[in-house]
Amino acid sequence: MKAGLRSLAAVLAGVLVLFLLVVAVELFSAVVHPFPPDFGGTEEEMCRHVERYPTWILAVVVPAWAAAAFLSTRVSRIIGNIYASAIVGLLLLAALVFNIAMLPYPSWFEIANLLAIPIAVITGSRISLRRKPTAAGL
Repeated sequence: MKAGLRSLAAVLAGVLVLFLLVVAVELFSAVVHPFPPDFGGTEEEMCRHVERYPTWILAVVVPAWAAAAFLSTRVSRIIGNIYASAIVGLLLLAALVFNIAMLPYPSWFEIANLLAIPIAVITGSRISLRRKPTAAGL
């Protein structure tokens, strides 16, 4: 029971970290590439807005999203276990695929995210938490 609650807390903490970091990235994006004053929030307007993103913003967003992926899976791994971290990573990857499928990002941005974010998820989940014993420490 204790392990299950710890895993649940790890998933929730990882998702919270992910949410906060993605919101920060989106706020950055909104500041440097704001919505037009007459923006109504329709899908068509959102697609037009995404099509007009400057390349440099997208180039900043790729490592920022990868950092969010790394840190959120890392937090869930530290608090819980690899399974909690995997759940956070899978939720993140599902959101990434959904986002890429919905909006007309350039191909290079989609490919970069589909490479960087899984690498960040795996790295955040798999880094060993324990130090390896040394000959002097035995």
